Amino acid sequence: MTATADTAAAPAAKPAARRRRGGTGWWVSWLQVAPLAVILTVFLVLPIAAIVTVSFWDYDSVRIIPDFVLTNYEELFGSTVTWRIYLNTLKYVALTWTLTLLIGFTVAWFLAFHVRSVTWQMVLFLVCTIPFWTSNIIRMISWIPFLGRNGLLNSSLLSMGVIDAPLEFLLFSDFSVVLAYVHLYTLFMVVPIFNTMMRIDRSLVEAARDAGANGFQILTSVILPLTKPGIAIGSIFVVTQVMGDFITVRLMSGGQSASVGLMMANEISLLQYPAAAANAVILLLVVLLMVAAMLRVVDIRKEL
Repeated sequence: MTATADTAAAPAAKPAARRRRGGTGWWVSWLQVAPLAVILTVFLVLPIAAIVTVSFWDYDSVRIIPDFVLTNYEELFGSTVTWRIYLNTLKYVALTWTLTLLIGFTVAWFLAFHVRSVTWQMVLFLVCTIPFWTSNIIRMISWIPFLGRNGLLNSSLLSMGVIDAPLEFLLFSDFSVVLAYVHLYTLFMVVPIFNTMMRIDRSLVEAARDAGANGFQILTSVILPLTKPGIAIGSIFVVTQVMGDFITVRLMSGGQSASVGLMMANEISLLQYPAAAANAVILLLVVLLMVAAMLRVVDIRKEL
């Protein structure tokens, strides 16, 4: 009878033990999550909440008035100038994304599939990072003496007889803005694509080649589909960087063009913080929608 009672009591004791362990694990899990939750709350949630709050405030030429008004959003959506600036920013994003994708994919493909030595891969990869050894502003300013009316490029083309007059569109134009963006952000596309390509099983390429596929078919049917997560990550980096940039447009367009970031910088310089906050909220929503669209097309969790 004693053995039977002990046997019957044992199953009843197990749930209690599991409950005690479950309670302890619950507190341990919360303690593990708490530091990250505090960091995200302080440095992400609260700043965004402050920007959203200020976007509904009123202002005049000398002060900010805590209030709840929709004037900032009404002026934003009702201004044709604002719509043109947003479209101009999206144009920069589209051109920069296209060019960085073409260049980044080509460079990553060459490093991953045509450079066999790991040492040379590292050397060439470090060469790609050389521009990042200096600041973005210095890299942008370095284009001015090269692209200017009397710059190195125009002088060389004139001396060779290729052109009869200096090319005016090279500097202080949309061309120079996009060129600077591509120079600044191509590496953000190269790195994730190269990382994804290095994970591709080379036996898949060999199997496709044995099946009679040519190089273009291997590229489009094997390499490109397997590289989509890296392309998505690089695209997110490039899109978010270009959408929020303002100094590149200011320097490389010579004040002849504008972007959303530059518009917000000008509003802040004029102490129009509520209007700048409203633009920041709309810009954040636009960027989130673009990122969400990318994540709907490609599952980047395969890469992470």
